[in-house]
Amino acid sequence: MASGNDKFALPAAYAQSQTNVWVEYVQLAMKYKPLNIGQGFPDFAAPKYVSDALCDVARSDNPLFQQYTRGFGHMRLVNALSKLYSPLIGREIDPQNEILVTSGAYEALFSTIMGHVDQGDEVIIIEPFFDCYEPMVLAARGIPRFIPLRKMTPTTSGIASSAEWALDTKELEGLFNSKTKAIIMNTPNNPLGKVFRKDELEIVANLCKKWNVLCISDEVYEWMVYKPNKHVRIATLPDMWERTITIGSAGKTFSVTGWKTGWAYGPAKLMHNLQMVHQNCVYVCTTPIQEAVARGFEYELPRLGQDDCYFVSLPRELETKRDYMVKFLSETGMKPIIPEGGYFIMADYSQLAKNLDLSTEKDKYKDYRFTKWMTKNVGLQGIPSTAFYSEPNKSLSEDFVRYCFIKEDGNLQKAADILLKWKASQK
Repeated sequence: MASGNDKFALPAAYAQSQTNVWVEYVQLAMKYKPLNIGQGFPDFAAPKYVSDALCDVARSDNPLFQQYTRGFGHMRLVNALSKLYSPLIGREIDPQNEILVTSGAYEALFSTIMGHVDQGDEVIIIEPFFDCYEPMVLAARGIPRFIPLRKMTPTTSGIASSAEWALDTKELEGLFNSKTKAIIMNTPNNPLGKVFRKDELEIVANLCKKWNVLCISDEVYEWMVYKPNKHVRIATLPDMWERTITIGSAGKTFSVTGWKTGWAYGPAKLMHNLQMVHQNCVYVCTTPIQEAVARGFEYELPRLGQDDCYFVSLPRELETKRDYMVKFLSETGMKPIIPEGGYFIMADYSQLAKNLDLSTEKDKYKDYRFTKWMTKNVGLQGIPSTAFYSEPNKSLSEDFVRYCFIKEDGNLQKAADILLKWKASQK
């Protein structure tokens, strides 16, 4: 509630959410024009059949493609999503009642959290987490409870893997109680790149069943998993469909982040709450884009699992980019963590920062000072990893920066050249 001194102050639900790393770092990039390998968007073209589909829809002589469509999701798209996910989940998903199309995965998360979290409900958030989780829980008047992934096994290969980070089972068990409404997990994880194994998901699932807790599974990087790892959907585990809402993204799936089209799927009883939030918020998403995304899925459905399927070829291409980024970051003195999935790398920059004077940057956390200094003085932008941690646990991540490798090979080469040239100049 606004204070008596300022009738138009920001409502209390958003008072703790005024700073946003993306707003700040986009402005920083616009001002200093660095090579931006921090933000998570591709800088190369989407599959031609996807962009062609949107062109065809825009030029279509069917006038309804330019008008409102069904509020909970364009029928061609929800039907395509049902055909995609039903065999993957192992049950027939009702396209009309068990799928909701949203304005990006962001809105899918918002509708899920606002639709299920009430005042005083506790929500467990696994760290590192996408930075919207916490403010959304707070806006719903819920209470975030945090648990970080911790390095549980020693590095044996010389370069750490995200597989070495895991949840402390006892710590996780200690967070569940009668007030726990939900747990939010992200697999593959942004920014760490961890892909949760089946046995790890079973621990979470058993606790959800024991305490009757909703699992919100953010799986937007579901197709970007690197061998020999496998993406396991927690909704497929015994008795978990009934208590899981799964989030997906066309932007991530087809490399069209600007299309801002996502979805959530789950049992009708749980999805009803999302529908109520959605219909009183955006109500309906963009018709031409939904039609184009549907056509994209229809193109891929017959060739799922085949080498020429985009969901197979993209991670194969990204794995090469990942390995190249790991190589040049290591050569510059950073210590990258090899991700099992997703398209981000967290790298320990502390050795590079030892001889830098970061006092010109006044931010509280070292990773903010380092990334801003690099943007302004070296011309390369990363994202501070403490943005993905709660206040009590930011110290776990102050020595890390997040980089993104879903970039053109030429731009990754430029990033390597910038870093190596800068490193050579420091001698």
